[in-house]
Amino acid sequence: MSSTFEIPLTPVPRTFLVSLVGAQYQFTLQWRDPTGWFLDIADSTGNPMVSGIPLVTGVDLLAQYKYMSFGFELWVQTDAADAPPTYTNLGSTSHLYAVTP
Repeated sequence: MSSTFEIPLTPVPRTFLVSLVGAQYQFTLQWRDPTGWFLDIADSTGNPMVSGIPLVTGVDLLAQYKYMSFGFELWVQTDAADAPPTYTNLGSTSHLYAVTP
């Protein structure tokens, strides 16, 4: 049985800690105009694990990193189907979800 957890976001570039599947990760969100939002993932002490993941809808953001065995997937979904997250709607009508198998 899978479970889904929304990672609370705000439309502000920032770094924050997230606990998922028994581990703590440091997420950094950055806005790169005009391209969009990007995510970096580090371990709890700030050692980089994955950098520069674009926040796009409709795909598991970690699919290409399966070999790292995170134990969860990350999905972006907006209230308007398949619309990309904008600078101002992140966390309101654009959401980031962690899905565990």
